[in-house]
Amino acid sequence: MSDVKILPDLYYTATHEWIKVENQKITIGITDFAQKELSDIVFLEFHVTEGNPVKKGDSICTVEAVKTAEDIFSPLEGKIMKINTDLPDNPSLLNKEPYESGWIAIIEASQDFSPAYLLSAEDYKMVVLESAH
Repeated sequence: MSDVKILPDLYYTATHEWIKVENQKITIGITDFAQKELSDIVFLEFHVTEGNPVKKGDSICTVEAVKTAEDIFSPLEGKIMKINTDLPDNPSLLNKEPYESGWIAIIEASQDFSPAYLLSAEDYKMVVLESAH
């Protein structure tokens, strides 16, 4: 757990996505814990394109690693503003820089976005501790 990077200025989900909130622009990705659990990420396939509407819980993409595959879900309702088009050709960015160049998508919230249902960095640390056991 001590080597897992959790950034204090982000929000998190119990399914190990991070969320950066900038007004109505929401950037999402997978956490450092998630990329370490997945291990070597070898493939990413988007299920959305820019301009697509999404609902909370919609699958944005599938991330495949050597040992498993996981869907990444939208944490809110809105419209896909941008997807990280570097990831399909270079999915290892999710392992190398999950909080930087490994971001997955930017969503424009369809209404005033409240992060009340998301986890703070401190709350997410507890999820990671529980997941690690």
